[in-house]
Amino acid sequence: MALLKYEEIAESLRVRMANGEFPPGAMLPSGRDLAEQWQVSRATVVKAMDVLRNDGVVEARQGSGFVVTETALARPAGNRRSGDARVAGGMPFTRVGSPERATPPARVATALHLSDGATALRRSRLMQLPDGTPHSYVEAWFPPDIADRAPRMEQHAPIAEGTTRYIRRQTGRCPAEGTDVTTVRLATETEARLLSLELPAVVAVVLHTAYDRDGNPLVCEEGVTPGTLWELETTYPM
Repeated sequence: MALLKYEEIAESLRVRMANGEFPPGAMLPSGRDLAEQWQVSRATVVKAMDVLRNDGVVEARQGSGFVVTETALARPAGNRRSGDARVAGGMPFTRVGSPERATPPARVATALHLSDGATALRRSRLMQLPDGTPHSYVEAWFPPDIADRAPRMEQHAPIAEGTTRYIRRQTGRCPAEGTDVTTVRLATETEARLLSLELPAVVAVVLHTAYDRDGNPLVCEEGVTPGTLWELETTYPM
């Protein structure tokens, strides 16, 4: 699906933010400069900035222009708090490979309500600790009805405003309920390589599925964490 010109400008700026050209706190080019660069009217640039502002990645500074407010960080979907069994929010990551359509593992296909042999969109990332060492390897699988309506999901660049917000804007759907299933097993060779583990190594695997208010799946994520790093903390009334 072709992007409108203002969407193309907004997308270009998102990619430049995600690549570090405009880090948090940086000023974006002026409306005049962008209009000249893209050979469009100032009104078109204003619409592009409105998209970025509505997504929460830029904010207006009176007399100055627009400043970047967010960077590409993994964060919990919906209202899930950091510290849950799932990978904590606010953790830097690197993309592993490129997004691709593939046949998911059986339990992921079941969670996504997919028929045998159906494909889904896979986005993989490696979560990192503050010192840059690997923390968790996460594969996120999106059903075709989501991927088809959210074309940026198939691009390599991180989605600056986060996938949850982007999917909500594209589809009108957002997480209303989540299910986590935690298991323990030995790491595969690929997981051991990505997580810098020596085999055999025990890992905790959290299969997280987010559903919209109608019970339809939005994403199924499989997060793999070394046993030495995985921790579950639960608070409940007594």
